[in-house]
Amino acid sequence: MKLISSIAVAALIASAPSLADEQVPSYARQAGDLMHLDNGMVVEGRDIRSADGYTSGFRLIAGFSPITLPRLDLGAELSYRESDEVPMRQGEESMILNTTSLGGSLVAGVRLGRLGLFAKSGVAGWEGDPASRTDFLTMNTQGTSRIHGFGARMQFDRLVSRIEFEKIDAPSMAHLNLVTASIHYSF
Repeated sequence: MKLISSIAVAALIASAPSLADEQVPSYARQAGDLMHLDNGMVVEGRDIRSADGYTSGFRLIAGFSPITLPRLDLGAELSYRESDEVPMRQGEESMILNTTSLGGSLVAGVRLGRLGLFAKSGVAGWEGDPASRTDFLTMNTQGTSRIHGFGARMQFDRLVSRIEFEKIDAPSMAHLNLVTASIHYSF
């Protein structure tokens, strides 16, 4: 009897979506991008590229799900971005600016079946380097600003869709605001 029930359980596990996918945090893209550590931490890293081609960088997220609240995801995100020759407007003046930013955010999410919702809040330090010295006199070239954002992740077996919005509260750094959407299908 134990052998039959063991075979039935193995067949059920093989036919169902993988159990690892149920453990994917609400803020993650897909299970294959995650590194699970022995202490229960989950780490994900990815590149950042803006659609306009001005901004690139990376993002590193480390998080965990509390044992007593397995559907809750908590984490911390570190992001680095650099932008080259971004056309900007300050008042009535146009300028070209190179920027670098380093940010940190706390991330919290909840998994509700196939749907995962998350939000983030933090700070970013940024520094701008105007392309010409005349721009330098009229522009604030460094500062610290708040970061906030939210997103959702939906998974149907091997199909994962994700959308995220992130904003930096600095008018001169509006080019760093991100809206990303993706669809992943694992073969």
